[in-house]
Amino acid sequence: MASNNSVPRKIAAPETLGLDTRHEFRRAAIDLLDTLPEGRGRLVIDLGPTSHVDSAGLGALMLIQRHAAERRQIVALEGASDELRFLLTLTKLDDLFEVSTS
Repeated sequence: MASNNSVPRKIAAPETLGLDTRHEFRRAAIDLLDTLPEGRGRLVIDLGPTSHVDSAGLGALMLIQRHAAERRQIVALEGASDELRFLLTLTKLDDLFEVSTS
């Protein structure tokens, strides 16, 4: 039996995830989610190269996760900095994602 995360896709977030980059990044992530079958799939967002995330960037992550949830898919955040993990916890968004440091 296939698990919900059996079909992974990976996308790297931009160095700055914010007002200027959110639309392009969100569109690319949603396009990847749409290539996965509904009810299956896992999108890994690599935040390793990302040095700054503002409220617009957090909003983009939330909208990506919402799209995945509507399709019963998983969004995992990989390589998130301590600062970003703190922001996710502070805004209670950490429960929406699988978050790993590697």
